[in-house]
Amino acid sequence: MKKELPIALSNRHLHLSQKDLEVLFGQGYELTKAKDLAQPGQYACEEKVDVVGPRGTLKGMRVLGPCRADTQVEVSFADARALGVEAILRDSGDIEGTPGAKLVGPKGEVDLEKGVIAASRHIHFSTEDAEKFGVKDKDIVKVKVGGERGLVFDNVLVRVSPNYALEMHVDVEEGNAAGVKNNQTVEIVE
Repeated sequence: MKKELPIALSNRHLHLSQKDLEVLFGQGYELTKAKDLAQPGQYACEEKVDVVGPRGTLKGMRVLGPCRADTQVEVSFADARALGVEAILRDSGDIEGTPGAKLVGPKGEVDLEKGVIAASRHIHFSTEDAEKFGVKDKDIVKVKVGGERGLVFDNVLVRVSPNYALEMHVDVEEGNAAGVKNNQTVEIVE
């Protein structure tokens, strides 16, 4: 059986804590859903924030909802260079020891001490899909991308939850290098 699944490009974005959301947009503010994302319960918001680093600013970065316990800014390596911070490759949610940045919203600013990451490439599996594919949470796999610029992605993290929908995520830089199109089919090869 071929172990095929869809892949999607992940552009720069940020997740806000409720506390930081209210500093940036005002007391009692709630996120405004623009569109649902592939992962159940996750959505792109109308809200955008400027992210300011020592060297530059990324204007209008999209907020994803719902709010999380900690604010996290996900950028590519090129974005990190533009900001003037060191891109640290991390799993989503693992922000200890990462650089910070200033977030600027319409009502206020937040100086993050940590939280800027380059997200590790990963695959979301539901529990059922993980059983079908023979993988478990935190496994590392290789994924083959076909096409004219095809390649094999090493070090792809497996993330398993009953709340996930089957989908691989790579950042825009990686996806563009491989000629990836959203919802293209890729294959786990090892």
